[in-house]
Amino acid sequence: MAKDMKADFLLINAGQLVTVAGNSDHPKRREELPEIGVITDGAVAARDGNVIAVGSTSDLQKSVELEEGAVVIDAQGKVVLPGLVDPHTHVVFAGSREHELEMKIQGVPYLEILARGGGILDTVRSTRAASREELFRAAEKYLDEMLAQGTTTAEAKSGYGLTLDDELKTLEVTRDLQEAHPVDLVSTFLGAHAIPEEYKENPDDFVELIIQEMLPAVARSGLARFCDVFCEDGVFSVEQSRRILSEAKRLGFELKIHADEMVPLGGAELAAELGAVSADHLMVISDQGIEMLAASDTVAVLLPATTFCVMGEQYAPARKMIEKGAAVALSSDFNPGSSPVNSLQIVMGIACRQLKMAPAEVISAVTINAAHAIGCASSVGSIEVGKKADLVVFDAKDYRYLMYRFGTNLVDKVIKSGRVVVGG
Repeated sequence: MAKDMKADFLLINAGQLVTVAGNSDHPKRREELPEIGVITDGAVAARDGNVIAVGSTSDLQKSVELEEGAVVIDAQGKVVLPGLVDPHTHVVFAGSREHELEMKIQGVPYLEILARGGGILDTVRSTRAASREELFRAAEKYLDEMLAQGTTTAEAKSGYGLTLDDELKTLEVTRDLQEAHPVDLVSTFLGAHAIPEEYKENPDDFVELIIQEMLPAVARSGLARFCDVFCEDGVFSVEQSRRILSEAKRLGFELKIHADEMVPLGGAELAAELGAVSADHLMVISDQGIEMLAASDTVAVLLPATTFCVMGEQYAPARKMIEKGAAVALSSDFNPGSSPVNSLQIVMGIACRQLKMAPAEVISAVTINAAHAIGCASSVGSIEVGKKADLVVFDAKDYRYLMYRFGTNLVDKVIKSGRVVVGG
């Protein structure tokens, strides 16, 4: 039989090839969430970095002709997933905040730490003082760690500058990382991350600065696709958030919101009202907020490692959201304070135990739904013809083992755009 496709990459003998196929045009909801498209003894062929065929090993070996020098990976019966997608990170920053751990152990609330000049403001001081080179090298190391644990696409927020020059500096570092690092990055402007110390007595003036100066300058620069706001008690009110996000939308940004993390202000409702791509955190979301998200296209991005790290008692009500029909994704919220966790494998394990999500639901939430949460589902998040050949080979025979053995990096190989970037 003539072979009708030429490939420069072929992966064969996957014990479970978890494709998560079929939802590139809309995120998974309700009963779709655990449908992850497992192919036994699966194979993937790619050319020029994109998938050209998916199926059984025997079928692809019959139909695919390998070009000279093609890469062939024998998965040896292991589990293969799409490259993991982390849709909420703060990966560009300077310094660390291990000194806050004792305060958290003693029960000091996160917002009180912030009010004392710690928290985000501590990292703001370090980031302002850092050079572009220092920020690049620090973030590059964190991205290396993420890639080694299976993350191939991630969102990256600014928000630790809080001046125009320092926010642009952070966004420029993200741009440089996009060009230099295998992990694909999607950039978000989060100038409304906290009220800086110099505006503590007149926060509305800072809101005006964001609207009148920062947003137009960032829009002109083309350095960010999304605009985000930390809508929270003591940070940005619903009305302030609405003003910032409405202007951002007018300028062409897509929208995200840090919503209902500690106080149920109505951030989820605002996200649905404005057509945000995602509403993130949602630990204390209201029933109305759940209903509005379920009726909208906004993805609910849940961050269970954050609740774990701040020693919170209330995790996001994932089961209620899923049952009501909201599109749920998972993310690390990697940052130096509330979630110094950049392993989606750890997030997956916490999600099973604390959010009561089934392993298959978790996989959908860190692949295709996470891709929808950053507007990238047409190119990543599943193993399908036409998408990037982003694959992770895990040292496991069953996909459920990944959540069962959380805390251990089970990655055997990472393939990015048809090129092995971890595992040799």
